[in-house]
Amino acid sequence: MKYRKPILLSLVLFFSLLIGLTKVKASEFNYSVTPVIPDNQIDKSKTYYDLLMSPGQSQTVEVQLRNDTENDLVIENSINSATTNLNGVVEYSDNNIKTDSSLKYNLKDLATVESEVTIPKKSSIILPIKLMMPNEKFDGIIAGGITFKEKPSDETTTASSDGRGVAIKNEYSYAVAVLLRQNEKQLAPELKLLDASAGQVNSRNVINAKFQNSKAAYLNQLKLENKITKKGSRKVLFSSEAEQLQMAPNSNFSYPISLNGEKLEAGVYTLNTVAYSGKSDTGQYEVKNSEGDIEKYQYKWEFTKDFKIEASEAKELNSNDVSIERDFTWLYLLIIILIALVIVIIFLFFRNKKKKSKAEINE
Repeated sequence: MKYRKPILLSLVLFFSLLIGLTKVKASEFNYSVTPVIPDNQIDKSKTYYDLLMSPGQSQTVEVQLRNDTENDLVIENSINSATTNLNGVVEYSDNNIKTDSSLKYNLKDLATVESEVTIPKKSSIILPIKLMMPNEKFDGIIAGGITFKEKPSDETTTASSDGRGVAIKNEYSYAVAVLLRQNEKQLAPELKLLDASAGQVNSRNVINAKFQNSKAAYLNQLKLENKITKKGSRKVLFSSEAEQLQMAPNSNFSYPISLNGEKLEAGVYTLNTVAYSGKSDTGQYEVKNSEGDIEKYQYKWEFTKDFKIEASEAKELNSNDVSIERDFTWLYLLIIILIALVIVIIFLFFRNKKKKSKAEINE
């Protein structure tokens, strides 16, 4: 009998581990995506498309989709232009980031693919993607991607919507980059600071510095050094540094400078930014990295941007910032005053009652 409890606990632990393993397995991809690399691939060691094409040339590339499950799978396909997210990471998949005004050729307009395909169980299919190079000659890169996502079945949708959480299914997608060029000429990147403004990320106040890469070339190894002061002052109120960022060709992103829980105040501010790009042993610009080592860069930009924060804007953002410590001094003071007032009222009540009793006795 004395061994029964440890044995039961061991069995519970064992089956818990089995359940945990089952959950992990359920979240894996049910299909695989393998690009078929064509002859005009610039670097055949790459697993994405990097194609050299002539002006006006059309071409069909192929992707192999494989299904190893016991059920037919429906795959949804979409084509998107490459963008840059707020973390300074290039996105090739479907997203809500708006394309930049400098983008002349959007891959979405130059490539076509079936919106849905079915992969039979335990088999594979070849999916064609039609590409069309613009007629006009140009230097640089047209960058984008093809996104593949499994379409939820009716059974999964019904089960996951019953509120019991027994058939919740995470959605995963593949994204294959597609780069189109007419030549291998390397363009120099061009970084611009478009705007600076107050905003929020994850319910925390930030100053958004909006940068633009206006060239049809990747802007690699981007390093940013940002400092914010009140206009006309040298005192740094907020600062931020970032390394190893990347921007897609003809894209922009808003880099968030954290305020570390401090309140926004109305006023006119100045953002000063020094930016570097293109690490190289022969670079002319030397700068220390986060570990204190000297690195060399090929390109350097310096920006100064004034921006204004209105009082109403600061008040609204501060009220929604979850990291700001609330000042409850006034509330505590009000409670103390109310307690004191109640004590005075009670004191006066009993004193008057006592006086009334004495008067009745004397009478």
